[in-house]
Amino acid sequence: MVARRRGIGGVLVNDRTRVQPSRRVAYDVLSAVRESDAYANLLLPGRIARAGLSPADAALATELTYGTLRMQGYYDRVIARAAGRPVDRIDPPLLDVLRLGAHQLLSTRVPSHAAVNESVALARQVGSRSGTGFVNGVLREIGRSTPEQWRERVLADAKNEDERFAAITSHPAWIVRAFHRSLEAEGRGEELEALLEADNAAPRVNLVALPGLAEPPSGTRPDRFSPVGFTAGGGDPQGLVTEAEGRLRVQDEGSQLAALALTRARPIEDGERWLDLCAGPGGKAALLAAEALAGGASLVANEVVPARAELVRRALAAVPLDVPVWERDGLEVGRGEPESFDRILLDAPCTGLGALRRRPEARWRKTPRDVAELTTLQARLLDSAVEALKPGGLLVYVTCSPHLAETRSVVADALDRHRGVLRLGESAEIVQSVANERLDLAGDPQLVQLWPHRHLTDAMFIAVLEKVAG
Repeated sequence: MVARRRGIGGVLVNDRTRVQPSRRVAYDVLSAVRESDAYANLLLPGRIARAGLSPADAALATELTYGTLRMQGYYDRVIARAAGRPVDRIDPPLLDVLRLGAHQLLSTRVPSHAAVNESVALARQVGSRSGTGFVNGVLREIGRSTPEQWRERVLADAKNEDERFAAITSHPAWIVRAFHRSLEAEGRGEELEALLEADNAAPRVNLVALPGLAEPPSGTRPDRFSPVGFTAGGGDPQGLVTEAEGRLRVQDEGSQLAALALTRARPIEDGERWLDLCAGPGGKAALLAAEALAGGASLVANEVVPARAELVRRALAAVPLDVPVWERDGLEVGRGEPESFDRILLDAPCTGLGALRRRPEARWRKTPRDVAELTTLQARLLDSAVEALKPGGLLVYVTCSPHLAETRSVVADALDRHRGVLRLGESAEIVQSVANERLDLAGDPQLVQLWPHRHLTDAMFIAVLEKVAG
């Protein structure tokens, strides 16, 4: 009689279908990303905790999940060749198994037999009996050639240079073209390959110590650029965050610089009133609140989505400052609060193409149509912010995207619409004055574009604007 046990997720399995827990966790996250548009960075930590994974298994689950998502486009090309059919004709659960297996065979040191055998066992749990033979055959075919041989085959199918970069770095071709145009606008088009490769590298975990409320713990390393940021030596940073009751927070260095560009562009006058117009999930709002507390200013945070507004409240709980959290439509704030704020941060909703290394699945979800819809929203939010800003006040426009339509074009159009009312500040000079050391910035000195390959930050765009005093 075959011994049986209750498997992960309640699946009844026997010894032949037992799957190493980290692989099952990775599969479950990939499946949720595909089926319900889940975000891996939000889902994975809970799945790891629920499975009770050891540190080593948790690290493997993380590598399998993010590595597979980052290189999904490339693996699909390999799988299609090995299977002799397009991936859209493969049963989706089995395709997830194949992607996990391809990642292990082509990009890790997992022994080939282990990658194939574990994938076949996983296929038994999630697919049909015939599906296990299919998975076995496809992965064995992939394993017969070296990663270098597969790379050459995939490259041979590309029709032009953009397609070559798209194929080998696992980015949609339209994103490759958009990134290339953004770099060329700075005269740095030759950096495209370095940028695309940086998107596929695991990012460091960066934290912020809220100024005046916390200091980086001993044994950590200060950020190269942000005066309030640091990186920990290793392990789970959540322990640091919990112990400090939120006064230490996980936050990208680029996000820190964006918030500090507003608060440190010029000296704070006592009694200033600030607004974070699109505050969710609250990381920048917490930093703004700490800066406001130190400088004698007040802050209002606005977030239209109730669930995200609650995240803002939780983030602000670490700062002993009374910060109202509105749940208003940002498009209506200017009309309802005309000329009410001395400084406004507009961290606008965007495609998030600047954070693909942290949210690799986003590259497969976004389309050029999303850009068109978002730029319309960004323009209207900017108009609302200008209306809410006092004469002489500062407005910092931020997107976590380097797409020219979401950055330079939005700002240029706003300056044109508000001619004589809005002017562009020396954004690069302001950010340089905030940073610990000089940033390698290119292009227009009145605009700032950060890059993962050049600055090891998300691709954050920052523009400092001023409303002309009447």
